[in-house]
Amino acid sequence: MRRYNRTLKLTGWFVAATAGLLLSVFFAVSYGAKELTLPAVWSAVFHYDAASTADQIIYNLRLPRVLGAVLTGMAFAVAGAIMQGVTRNPMADTGILGINAGSSLVVALSFAFLPALSYTGLMALSFVGAALATLLIVVLGAATPGGLSSMKLTVAGAIIAAMLHSLSTGVALYYDLSQDLAFWYAGGVGGIGWNQLKLLAPIILLTILWTITLGRPITFLSLGEESAVNLGVRVRLIKVLAMTAVVILAGVSVSAAGAISFIGLVVPHMARRLIGVDYRVVIPFSALLGAILLVWADLASRMVQPPREFAIGAMVAIVGVPFFLVLARREGREL
Repeated sequence: MRRYNRTLKLTGWFVAATAGLLLSVFFAVSYGAKELTLPAVWSAVFHYDAASTADQIIYNLRLPRVLGAVLTGMAFAVAGAIMQGVTRNPMADTGILGINAGSSLVVALSFAFLPALSYTGLMALSFVGAALATLLIVVLGAATPGGLSSMKLTVAGAIIAAMLHSLSTGVALYYDLSQDLAFWYAGGVGGIGWNQLKLLAPIILLTILWTITLGRPITFLSLGEESAVNLGVRVRLIKVLAMTAVVILAGVSVSAAGAISFIGLVVPHMARRLIGVDYRVVIPFSALLGAILLVWADLASRMVQPPREFAIGAMVAIVGVPFFLVLARREGREL
């Protein structure tokens, strides 16, 4: 009976989150500088007319933008959930730990030295930047006496993030890329079109499905390495696989939407509070919540002062920064 009630509760939360995401997508496509009705949205999606201005706005501008927000929101949220589970660090996030900054630096270098680089090439290099940043963080944190701990990982990430952001700014100033890189620093999904989605969708969705298969061992890891070993988990292998997924998700998301922080910090905590600590359900539920958060952040960025847009990264930070400060204070007391 208890198991039945839990299954019923989980089903209810997933149905509610899925419905919430669909409604969020509808509102985000309908509202903006020009408000559009449900029949107009329906017509543009299923009966596209190139001669209709409303259809062009919906199909060519808003729909790929909103779907881009869904995908990148999923990616950032799942990456944060995996990092928090594997490292047992409740403050882990690809932005806070400097992984996004690694991708941003590579983007800046690409703009400076490879201006004709294709989107596929930019995505690949962004992934390399995320991987190198991750390696630097782990090496720096593990080099201190006592080995790598949750707090050392956070401190190492903050140091690497500050260094990489400084290098990115230096490259931007020297090569006069300030305007080109403003989007990447502030974050935004306005530049995502159908061609980008064709690359983003399979990479992000397949990687998330892959991480769900790692959910059980990540759950054991979140209880502690000793417990995981006793339960038969190959700790080193699972960590490598999990962090590879994080690097992929962070790299492709930054290449598409810029260095958006805090989604991976806030969303996994919300997911665990609502549905428990089993990462087989935390990962897909975090994906849904992350998509909803970024879709609404993007909509808010368009509605603050239309037709001008507010930085989407700042909209997310309005929620994320207070949450991080409360969490950091609690962690400090526990230490």
